[in-house]
Amino acid sequence: MEAIRKQATKLREQVAKQQQAVLKQFGAGGYGSSDSVITDEAELHQHQKLEKLYISTRAGKHFQRDIVRGVEGYIVTGSKQVEIGTKLSEDSRKYGAENTCTSGNTLSKAALNYGRARAQMEKERGNLLKAFGTQVAEPLRAMVMGAPLEDARHLAQRYERMRQEAEAQAIEVSKRQAKVREMPGSPELAMKLEAAESKLQDLKSNMAVLGKEAAAAMAAVEAQQQRLTLQRLIAMVEAECTYHQRVIQILDQLENEMISERQRIEAPPAPSTENNMPPPPSYEEVNGVYASQSHNGSTDSMGYFLGEVMHSYQAESDVELTLTVGDYVVVRKLTNNGWAEGECKGKAGWFPFGYIERRERVLASKIAEVF
Repeated sequence: MEAIRKQATKLREQVAKQQQAVLKQFGAGGYGSSDSVITDEAELHQHQKLEKLYISTRAGKHFQRDIVRGVEGYIVTGSKQVEIGTKLSEDSRKYGAENTCTSGNTLSKAALNYGRARAQMEKERGNLLKAFGTQVAEPLRAMVMGAPLEDARHLAQRYERMRQEAEAQAIEVSKRQAKVREMPGSPELAMKLEAAESKLQDLKSNMAVLGKEAAAAMAAVEAQQQRLTLQRLIAMVEAECTYHQRVIQILDQLENEMISERQRIEAPPAPSTENNMPPPPSYEEVNGVYASQSHNGSTDSMGYFLGEVMHSYQAESDVELTLTVGDYVVVRKLTNNGWAEGECKGKAGWFPFGYIERRERVLASKIAEVF
């Protein structure tokens, strides 16, 4: 189509040159020669504006088509990646559920966690591909194939054909004028000239109206192209941002679970509290009544910090706090005899400080569980 269009443009240029030569031959320095020239300043401006709009909307259409093709290719390859990732998720969960390792279930738990996280990530990828299809490819494809653009382009083409017809009619008027100058007393020639001039005037009037209509339609399509394409690009970026943010959250949680499990199996045996530790402070001290006093030693009023539970602990009195491996505790007080006071999951109490490890970086979801 582009080659045909170039060839047509070349032919129009050749015809225009021939028309100009005829105009120069028949319309030079005689009666009404200026009336036969249809290209006045306003019409030339209109023609140039339509030409620029045509080029702009054609480039916009090609860019929209490129986006659609790129997104469709991304969806095809992404769907294959989802298929591969889903299979990996299923294999990981199958191993975690069926593993019969005699030395422990650490790898089984890691495989189950990985399988679960991988399934979540592939679900997010599927949502991203769906958003690409419904929010980007479909609206742009509809505009590329839509009626407004084609209707506007047809108007511009009709204007161009009418313009060429008017140019041909201007040449006809010039010929009639030349004949009238050669035979000034012929009524028949004068009538034919008048008819030719009237037809040219009608063509010029219709061309001006059609030119304005075509320019308005093309300008509206251009504005819609620019607006819609920008909106779809923004939607694509937002969808990718959402996808990557959620995947990062999933991976952060998975990493913390795996690291916690590795630390648990690599940690030394749980410290014993049966013989080498005194009982925890009294209930009043849990609420800070004696925070500035001492109990079997001093109470440290250092700033709060978060600790991860490395060993489970079962409370043995009302003032103690039960701990579960993997939980996070807000540590508020420490004593020099091995006890710490803090809060976990809305409960407060004392627990052996050796059962936790201080953490500087914790997931936001884990902090929420503390309270």
